[in-house]
Amino acid sequence: MLIGEFIHTLDPKKRLALPAKFRKELGKKVVLTNGLDGCLFVYPIREWEKVSEKIAALPMGQADTRGFGRFMLAGAVETDVDAIGRILVPDFLKEFANLKIQVAVVGLSTRVELWNEKTWKEHKVRIQKEAGTLAEKLGEIGAI
Repeated sequence: MLIGEFIHTLDPKKRLALPAKFRKELGKKVVLTNGLDGCLFVYPIREWEKVSEKIAALPMGQADTRGFGRFMLAGAVETDVDAIGRILVPDFLKEFANLKIQVAVVGLSTRVELWNEKTWKEHKVRIQKEAGTLAEKLGEIGAI
């Protein structure tokens, strides 16, 4: 399972080492794409196939679903995990997530998120403050 939070360095060649804990679960190839809230999503191939099938099944007649599909699928790249566990982050995705030298690598069960370290810290503070309210809302719909 992909869980936990790590800070890793993006090298000058735009390579990012994935946490050793994540490497087996992610496999030899991953998909990077635009994420939500200003981060990047990293999916193992098997998970990406599920996500992309769901996105492809969204109704084309609605502008918002077409836009979301474009956002996720057009921004996606398949990349290899090298022998020492690094991935190459393309310029357009690096810019999208405003990734600098220090990158927060966050495991969320079936995917990994890559965050600008400062943005992640700010986001984490915000969600920690809202955790009780969020738990109540999720409890109302039977999610927890």
